[in-house]
Amino acid sequence: MGAVEKPAQAVAQAPMVALLGNPNCGKTALFNRLTGARQKVANYAGVTIERKEGQFTSPDGHGFRLLDLPGAYSLKAHTPDEAITRDVVAGLRAGEAAPDVVVCVVDATNLRLNLRLVLEIKRLGLPMLLALNMVDVAKKRGIEIDADKLAQELGMTVVETVAVAAGGEKSLLRALDQMWPLAATKANPLAAIDAVPVEATQREVRRILSVVSNDSRDKGNLSEKIDDVVLHPVLGPIILAVLMFLVFQAVFAWAAPVMEWIKDTVDGGGGLLKEHMADGVLRSLLVDGIISGVGSVLVFLPQILILFFFILVLEDCGYLPRAAFLLDRLMGGVGLSGRAFIPLLSSFACAIPGVMAARTIQNPRDRLVTIMIAPLMTCSARLPVYALVIAAFIPEREVWGFLSLQGLVLFALYVAGIVSAMAVAWFFKRAMGAKSKQPLMLELPSYHWPHLRNLAIGLWERAKIFLTRVGTVILTLMVLLWALSSFPGAPEGATHPPIYYSLAGLLGRGLEFIFAPIGFNWQICIALVPGMAAREVAVGALGTVYALSQTGDELASQLEPILAHTWSMATALSLLAWYVFAPQCLSTLSVVRRETGSVRYAFIMAGYMFALAYTASFLTYRIALMLGA
Repeated sequence: MGAVEKPAQAVAQAPMVALLGNPNCGKTALFNRLTGARQKVANYAGVTIERKEGQFTSPDGHGFRLLDLPGAYSLKAHTPDEAITRDVVAGLRAGEAAPDVVVCVVDATNLRLNLRLVLEIKRLGLPMLLALNMVDVAKKRGIEIDADKLAQELGMTVVETVAVAAGGEKSLLRALDQMWPLAATKANPLAAIDAVPVEATQREVRRILSVVSNDSRDKGNLSEKIDDVVLHPVLGPIILAVLMFLVFQAVFAWAAPVMEWIKDTVDGGGGLLKEHMADGVLRSLLVDGIISGVGSVLVFLPQILILFFFILVLEDCGYLPRAAFLLDRLMGGVGLSGRAFIPLLSSFACAIPGVMAARTIQNPRDRLVTIMIAPLMTCSARLPVYALVIAAFIPEREVWGFLSLQGLVLFALYVAGIVSAMAVAWFFKRAMGAKSKQPLMLELPSYHWPHLRNLAIGLWERAKIFLTRVGTVILTLMVLLWALSSFPGAPEGATHPPIYYSLAGLLGRGLEFIFAPIGFNWQICIALVPGMAAREVAVGALGTVYALSQTGDELASQLEPILAHTWSMATALSLLAWYVFAPQCLSTLSVVRRETGSVRYAFIMAGYMFALAYTASFLTYRIALMLGA
């Protein structure tokens, strides 16, 4: 595949190829293989459904634009994702031209499920070809598919691809070259799809499979044997709980050496500047503002990457759909289906993709409730706050000789978020008039070893997102907070640190009377304000505030001992309880408004989360004081 750069006008006029297929068919992997870095991600107009478009050049030098459509099981749309796919393919999407050619990507290991969508698209009469993906995996499992016979039965070109392997896309590129030049074709009306009963389509799928496929698999294959244990009604939930528990143990145990190295680097950088710069505004900005604030957040990158490493491994090996199946009964108790598990799991990264992922849920009430509880999952932005407070107040010792006490506390906080989400879901479903729970129908992919390339890309994307936030949002807020915390200066004869008399100090003391009943001092109140933009900013804000509050040379990298000396255990526990339910960042509330189509639900979310956070912190603080903490 060439990498010839084309003028912007030529790119805009290049034919549009649409990749379309069921979820988990390897469509996005094929998109990444074809486009590499030449892709852009936006949203479809009016919705937050992601639109991924890229470009590539074929071996014959033909330029193409490539559109990765949302995964769909049918053009008879049941979800917002499927509606977007249907409208784009049929040329009904305003401002979105119909594709010049449709590439149907199908999973060769599960051809039966995929062919229904292929037959529906064929009835639209668009130029199309079929990419028989994951043929290597199918052959290893004893599934033989005659691509030539399949092409004859479908009346279209069929090529074999392996999206995760270098060169696995070459047959598709050759087929596109053979279709050149592409003539514009208008899609048939969608009525052409509705005119054929589903039963007739299924009969046609079975007939085609009987001609083209020879499945010689041992019906008691390895995946099924593993599922006998993993999906066992008793052993399955125990295995899931143990896996999650071990993940949180590793978050502390594995990250410690790298975190210490980052702390030492931050200390060294700050100390070096103090040695070689004269005392003044610039040194204070660099040391107390930027290094103290940004360094306090940056130190938690290893823990975030370790957490997402395990999530990516479980996703890539095929375990996560099993977890959804296992949790279906538990979630059914609060009126949700196991299908809500994937959006809620996505919320452990950030509530925004979790809220957006809820659009795959067909039932409107289930979708709304899932959106409303998604922010209660412990997103990665909470992790720096948890890690800071736990490291400062929870002893670094082992329980029963092999379990980290700090890891146990972190695990308990994550469990608290999950339990509270289920309780809120139960309340919302009852308030909205819950109907009978719908049965869960879920495709369980076969187990396979995670692909190192996918893991590397996923971790790099997560690191890039975190570092981008550190270098943009967090850095900007830290500089702004430093300015508010430094001006105006202390008056003559001042007895408190200069920050006490600053604009930030005035704001913190103004809010203190609201938060004093839950044990928060004015420094914590200052940190809560920028934390509304991004939760992890609260750690950087505390670093800046306490750096400016110290009379010695302490840096924010030494924030843990400073907090341990300044706060009581009751205050620390109260802050942890606050962040279990902490009101959402503004960007999440904005996405909630767009996904629900109403600002009312964004206000309801902010209101109920603030009420829960304040109540939980108040009870935690008062009980801790009664126990002498």
